[in-house]
Amino acid sequence: MPLDYEQSLYSDKVQLIVGTDEAGRGCLLGPVFAGAVILPKDFTHPLINDSKQLSEKQREEAYKIIVENAITWGVASCSVEEIDEMNILNASRLAM
Repeated sequence: MPLDYEQSLYSDKVQLIVGTDEAGRGCLLGPVFAGAVILPKDFTHPLINDSKQLSEKQREEAYKIIVENAITWGVASCSVEEIDEMNILNASRLAM
């Protein structure tokens, strides 16, 4: 199962797991963006996996599914100036 690792982390003390990912890190110009989402513990859906393996239409559908089912979600970015100041790795981490 795609979420076996995450499922193994839940316990009396761990009730929420945040999934994060970034986009734009490979570009030479422009900002870096990151998204974060907390889905219910037992949530599964075949489209919610690696977005790079989905078509544009499937990504749009996955977005709707996430927004409708997420406990919470968010998107953040770091500007080109921030990337130049702190480097792309740290800017990606800051956005996440």
